[in-house]
Amino acid sequence: MNLTYADYLHVDQLLALQTPRSDPPEHDETLFIVVHQAYELWFKLLLHELDKIKADFVAGRLYPAVSTFKRVRTVVKVAVEQVDIVETLTPMSFASFRDRLDTASGFQSAQFREVEFVLGYKRAEMLRYFPPDTPAHARLVRRLNEPSVVDAFYAFLGHHGVTVPEHLLTRDRTLPTAPDETVEDGLLHLYKTEPNLEILFELMTDFDEGLQEWRYRHIKLVERTIGGKKGTGGSLGVEFLKRSLFHPVFPDLWAIRHRL
Repeated sequence: MNLTYADYLHVDQLLALQTPRSDPPEHDETLFIVVHQAYELWFKLLLHELDKIKADFVAGRLYPAVSTFKRVRTVVKVAVEQVDIVETLTPMSFASFRDRLDTASGFQSAQFREVEFVLGYKRAEMLRYFPPDTPAHARLVRRLNEPSVVDAFYAFLGHHGVTVPEHLLTRDRTLPTAPDETVEDGLLHLYKTEPNLEILFELMTDFDEGLQEWRYRHIKLVERTIGGKKGTGGSLGVEFLKRSLFHPVFPDLWAIRHRL
């Protein structure tokens, strides 16, 4: 039997996964399900690509890292654009099926927490929202304890002559990334002496800005849809989301902007 498009992509199985819980089905619940399933697929791709970036950084491979950062930057741009689709839901239309979500919440997206951990925004307290006997919890524990993209970036900078302080190389991997003046001085020197590296650094900054834009759009989406209410499943809603707003992935790249 010849392989078909539908077979290769498991289209029948994929299209069977959009099952509204409202009865009779509320028209807009399908949109809500499709968009959030699409987000989970983009998160899966981001994790796949960020793991590659980590390997490229550790090996000192510049051009593969540049290529992959172009890709993840574009994925984030698509994620931002998808907010426009969700915003076609009015507060009334969302309210028509919101109670069907019961205790489910986007707050429980294990893949997005993995993305945060991989990028260095590590918060061990987030583990308590995932039952310890689940695959999601196990993945998050692994991501919490492994080096982040920023840790791999330190190795990349070492390949290019930057002296990374020992306390960064031996730091507790479960802690979030923090800026460092010595790293910033090294980055500034590379910006001014290595044009190829400048391309990479600007792509990294683009990606970082795009992720912050997605957080902002997501917050405003939630705010316009449910206002100050708690999120579904008892999550903290808008106020919790605001805590991560403008939290940079690469703080050292932002810290040197005024010195360039």
